[in-house]
Amino acid sequence: MYKSSLELVTNRVPSLLPRPSAEPAARSPMKLIALQLLLWHSTLWILQTTAPLALALDLPQNFLLKCLEQVRKIQADSTALQEKLCATHRLCHPEELVLLGHSLGIPQARLSRCSSQTLQLMGCLDQLHRGLFLYQGLLQALAGVSPELAPTVDLLHLDIADFATNIWQQMEDLGVDPAVKPTQGTMPTFTSAFQRRAGGVLVASNLQSFLEGAYRALHYLAEA
Repeated sequence: MYKSSLELVTNRVPSLLPRPSAEPAARSPMKLIALQLLLWHSTLWILQTTAPLALALDLPQNFLLKCLEQVRKIQADSTALQEKLCATHRLCHPEELVLLGHSLGIPQARLSRCSSQTLQLMGCLDQLHRGLFLYQGLLQALAGVSPELAPTVDLLHLDIADFATNIWQQMEDLGVDPAVKPTQGTMPTFTSAFQRRAGGVLVASNLQSFLEGAYRALHYLAEA
């Protein structure tokens, strides 16, 4: 008698399935090492992706929101200074004054510890405070730039001082304020009205770049 089609298919199914390996995967040293490396990398990735959130939890949300508001206020003050220097003295192109900036010795503040890729919370706060302290000194060096610009410079100096105080108080609350307060270092000496006005454009331009970095870091922490 011929077997039915169903019997033929049923009998052939086992031969189509893969045969189990003679040596279980768990007994292979190379596979064990590969599995351990995979687990290690997975754990490291989880720690890296959750680190910013853990850092942000150390900072009160109201502090971060206040800092963001202060940054926007100082940006507006700095823009007003640049616009007035442009309208009154035709100093409208900071990039054309870069060489003069080097000769005048105008320093710039860095925020290398505030990058979202390598953010170091305490180091970032310290760099923010030091940078604001530096720009307070630079604005003091601009005193007497011109009578019509004096109110704008004074307001900018006051807002920066308030921001720096806010940062310092938060560092004190966290118990991480530096033992030694930052120093402003050597400030540029302006020997002419043109140098002082050109210095004002460069200081305002450098301050804008500094504030953009500060805003990105603070916004990153606020959203974490």
